[in-house]
Amino acid sequence: MSSAAEQEAVETVAGEVRVNGSVPAPPVDGRPDGHPLDRPNGLVDGVDGAPGLNGVNGQAAGRPAGRTARVPAPPGPPVWPGSSHPLGARYRSGPEGVAGTNFALWAPGAEAVELCLFDGQGAQTRCSLTELTHEIWHGFVPGVRPGQRYGFRVHGRWDPWTGARHNPAKLLLDPYARAVDARPGNDYGALPPEVYGHVRDWPQQYIADTVRDDRDSAPHVPKGVVVHDDDDWADDVRPKTPWADSVIYELHVRGFTMRHPRVPEQLRGTYAGLAHPAAIEHLTRLGVTAVELLPVHQFAHEDHLLRRGMRNYWGYNSIGYFAPHAAYSSSGTAGQQVGEFKRMVRALHAAGIEVILDVVYNHTAEAGELGPTLSLRGIDNRGYYRLQNDQRRYADYTGCGNTLHAGRPNVLRLITDSLRYWVTEMGVDGFRFDLAAALARSMHDVDMLSPFLAVIAQDPVLRRVKLIAEPWDVGSGGYQVGAFPPLWTEWNDRYRDAVRDFWRGALPDVRDLGYRLSGSSDLYAWGGRRPYASVNFVTAHDGFTLRDLVSYERKHNEANGEDGRDGTNDNRSWNCGAEGETDDPRIGALRRRQLRNLLTTLLLSTGVPMLVAGDEFGRTQGGNNNAYCQDNATSWLDWSLLEDPSWRELFALTTRLTALRREHPVLRRRAFFSGRAQDADGLRDLAWFTPAGTEMTERDWYAPAAALGLYLSGRDIPGRDECGRQVSDDSFLALLHAGDRPVEWMLPGAPWAAAYELVLDTSREEQAAPPGTRHRGGERLTVPARAVLLLRVAA
Repeated sequence: MSSAAEQEAVETVAGEVRVNGSVPAPPVDGRPDGHPLDRPNGLVDGVDGAPGLNGVNGQAAGRPAGRTARVPAPPGPPVWPGSSHPLGARYRSGPEGVAGTNFALWAPGAEAVELCLFDGQGAQTRCSLTELTHEIWHGFVPGVRPGQRYGFRVHGRWDPWTGARHNPAKLLLDPYARAVDARPGNDYGALPPEVYGHVRDWPQQYIADTVRDDRDSAPHVPKGVVVHDDDDWADDVRPKTPWADSVIYELHVRGFTMRHPRVPEQLRGTYAGLAHPAAIEHLTRLGVTAVELLPVHQFAHEDHLLRRGMRNYWGYNSIGYFAPHAAYSSSGTAGQQVGEFKRMVRALHAAGIEVILDVVYNHTAEAGELGPTLSLRGIDNRGYYRLQNDQRRYADYTGCGNTLHAGRPNVLRLITDSLRYWVTEMGVDGFRFDLAAALARSMHDVDMLSPFLAVIAQDPVLRRVKLIAEPWDVGSGGYQVGAFPPLWTEWNDRYRDAVRDFWRGALPDVRDLGYRLSGSSDLYAWGGRRPYASVNFVTAHDGFTLRDLVSYERKHNEANGEDGRDGTNDNRSWNCGAEGETDDPRIGALRRRQLRNLLTTLLLSTGVPMLVAGDEFGRTQGGNNNAYCQDNATSWLDWSLLEDPSWRELFALTTRLTALRREHPVLRRRAFFSGRAQDADGLRDLAWFTPAGTEMTERDWYAPAAALGLYLSGRDIPGRDECGRQVSDDSFLALLHAGDRPVEWMLPGAPWAAAYELVLDTSREEQAAPPGTRHRGGERLTVPARAVLLLRVAA
């Protein structure tokens, strides 16, 4: 032992040397005596009946291996039997009208469970939960009121070789906690070793996770908070925007308002900040119908980031599936965050904007076997997580060290209880599931008949809200774009890739682009799915911003401190002639034109468009394509860009495009195109044209091309309005040209149109087209290089 932390952990007790409370065994060939790797048939102490061996399970000689010594609990408040339902901490009136809180914890492998109550100074009172019903430990504690901080200690086997990792020295967060007080926190600096169930700094790291650490973690970990919920949402009106009419706006609660000049400083970066009229005004002017919030479940920061003075900014590291992240609250963390979140939802609903949460049920912040013990690992490691055949190790389909076992009934209950809670008691309108394929795995393979998908399909609450899958994970067979069942929409990365490649001149032909523009019927036209099953996006939080997509060809992630190992190298970007920012006016003009092309393509495509906050006015991350740890100006929106005329024009274009979608049902179809003639005149609902004015043939689809014309007929659009009337609309011709030179385009004549009116031209900085700009059918029109022209069929 050489490090200071290791030296501090050494003490002498009754003549024995203990490390963090455990007795190390003498090494044999680099392994502790009695190590399972030295045992025949893989037998483990305490499993085959052999006595426990010092150091292997962190026990003193003579105790049964893998068993925790029972320590009498100090006197505490009375605990009445209470109820096993619902799980978590629920404040209510108990027997004889006595107010108090019922606590219930599913811990099937526990030998005992202690409830720990904390006062304002951190002093702890322990209460034993002695009632056990269907693997749920429960009790009612009179006098415990909202605002009370609490946690659990779970006694049981310590036997990592069989997946058991109970350690009562570690205070555990209630998986059902409605609020989390993270005051002890760890904003910066390494996680203290006490938060690990094993001896983190054990000199033989390959077995470190098998040596139990008996130091108390309570001063260093977040606590649950008892919350009183009496809100019936009677005054709230949900927008209930149909999928086909939706425009999604992905944003980060903190980053959206941190630099907003019209949001009061004390509210910036909070739920209240997002609810502020200045923030909502931008959303309504932009014309979006839903915000998709990056994770707002309580999350934790990874140790490797804290050691570098950073934090997990995105929040894909959940530890509390019922609790709004405390750091985004301006009003307090002793339960006030719950009310503040609800007020935010109400304010957005009042503006006609739905709230969709990006949720991370595929893994937790406890990471792999060398990660901290914060909650589920210490409650029932084998019950919550997918383990390998070697149960000491975790099955990792997420790239984050662990995977929740969504096929297990009580894990599935945790997930669905959480989802229903956010809908019924927190007011949200839908969810985007991070790495959803990991949730759909049965034993090993992704299974579209998995318990998770089956439960969602029949749940009377969840089947009615918006459900978006990120349809992949990092495991074998995890890429499942187009495979999720009806009810689900999906992030369509094939749309992203095709549109990026077309505008940077990397598509060999336009076949794939044709599918993506028209709703991706090759992926979604089965099982009753509709075009809005495709969530179309060009950028997302993960990757380049839209401005960086046309300014950088390589990632520039140096600030992350990971030596370029993080972030994808497959950016499909084009810097327009210079890497990064430049004063060259020619390059600057080309970049802005490319931004207009990308936004126009996205908002004219069939499907559900998703914008990323700030892309509408030129937000940049300086080429960082993985800013997950950049809780600073790199990630926060720079609202001063709207003062620049160039970026203000980009915002104006975006608002005009969302208004076009809103006004014209032909741009937000509820059914796939048929491509067949609708009447005797031969006019079809969808037609494709070459610059020669002829319809695309099979040969044309396979030929190299940088231009594609798309005709959308507004005549007899499938579906009827709310009063049963047939829907009809204007017809449009969109001309997309990614080539570097202008092209002469013959406008289709009869039966398509006698004349056209120019609506939009992305080659122009300003989009106010001269009034009365008309072109005849059969006329040759010059389409500028790298531009989109949108024309309306004139009467």
